[in-house]
Amino acid sequence: MTDSAWLETAKDDIAQWAIVMTKDADDNPIDWRWVRSLDLFGGLGHTAGDNPTPQAIHDALKADYAVRDRLEPIIAQCSTAFMTDFDRIIASYRLPRALAYVNRRLNDTINTLLDAGERRHLWKVSRERLGRGMAAVLKPYSSATADPNQGTLDAEAEGADGFAGTVDIALDDIQDRSAAILNARAERRRAKREQSHAGRVDMARANLSGATAPGGSVTLFSNDSSSSGAAAHKPKSDWRDAYLPGRDVDMVMGIDIETTGTDPARDYIIDVGFEFMNMVSPRPTDVPNSYAYEQGYYDAGDAYGQSRLDFGVPPANAALGNELIRKLTGIDVRDRSSKAGHRLFDEWPEAQTGLLARLTQQPYVAHNATFEHSWFMLNVAGYAEAYRAGRITIIDTLPMSRQWDPGSVPNDEHPYGDNTLDAYAKRQGALDSAHNERHLGLEDTHIMLVAMKHHLATLKAQGQGPWGPGGRSGVGGKSCGRKW
Repeated sequence: MTDSAWLETAKDDIAQWAIVMTKDADDNPIDWRWVRSLDLFGGLGHTAGDNPTPQAIHDALKADYAVRDRLEPIIAQCSTAFMTDFDRIIASYRLPRALAYVNRRLNDTINTLLDAGERRHLWKVSRERLGRGMAAVLKPYSSATADPNQGTLDAEAEGADGFAGTVDIALDDIQDRSAAILNARAERRRAKREQSHAGRVDMARANLSGATAPGGSVTLFSNDSSSSGAAAHKPKSDWRDAYLPGRDVDMVMGIDIETTGTDPARDYIIDVGFEFMNMVSPRPTDVPNSYAYEQGYYDAGDAYGQSRLDFGVPPANAALGNELIRKLTGIDVRDRSSKAGHRLFDEWPEAQTGLLARLTQQPYVAHNATFEHSWFMLNVAGYAEAYRAGRITIIDTLPMSRQWDPGSVPNDEHPYGDNTLDAYAKRQGALDSAHNERHLGLEDTHIMLVAMKHHLATLKAQGQGPWGPGGRSGVGGKSCGRKW
């Protein structure tokens, strides 16, 4: 079987998914016949062809947006459906991985069309944050020739890539709906939460219960969150606290990934760094500690088993470049094309298998671990299955910073405190004030683990954190099924 043959064989799982998941993340019925009709092997993008007309670019972009808007809500719902499939009707997560695989290439095609239209002076592209999401907003290239009321552009012959005459390119029907979809989804979740809370309040009132807690403390009916002293800076517990370490955590693997964007269904993993460290025990004496990090002032200390992996992107993605990622990480995707021999992570089964083996050997640690987790779900063959089976435990240093770091003081800009890896590492002595987070996988992994070990040692000496009255026994962390 070729490396890509699994894309079409993934359709064999559709019957299982159709039983469990009837609606997508936007509560729309899923037409699984349409999913089966998709050409996962050949790709989904509608190219405009060689030397396309302005209308051809418009039509191809409209068609690709329509496919993406239909496909991505299906992908978004798959994790919930898979994890709540308690009857284990769905055996494998390869179908969502296959859909995400082709969606990444579809997104490259969309960005190529957006770029082509901008170069042809059909529109200007403005990447804007609209609520919870980013969207590519198309605006008339020239306000002098555009009718803002109609949302069209008269594209005059200005020597722009060889087309002549006057054409009307409608912009209204090719606007990126990504942010609007995410915002609407978030609003539905908020409304459900409010409805659920109101139901609990009504039930408590009807039962004359839950009005007060023992001692008269505030409960369900009160919105008074005022406090005093040190407790004033302690954030409220939230779902991330499930990722906190327990009293008995020791050997862990830290990991950090760098990507071309923030969406695992659209973007690519380009850098992975991981290393091991014991949180209580010293570094094993039979492993070397002389690893040279990019930053010469980094000392390996108790870290061992360091590894740095780099990956490529498809030619279409490389051709577009990514200035934001280049400035942030120093990685220029124009130099990472698969045509130049760089292997893509989502096309490299051996790399995925090797990483999965390491992720299941012991708990793994990440800062904002839900990010890594979401990427592994849609990129690493076998990860979702292993996680559901309880073979993976995840620890997150971000809630450690939120809950247990007194230096993390909430303010208007950071309502839960400044809990970036950079700030956390500096407060814990893993990074001095003269240097900043590097935004490379291995280097960021290292300062994270050094900070975590120092933080845990301080908490233990103070009888706080895992060793406090609310601390957790065992390894802690987030996992499904059995515990470590």
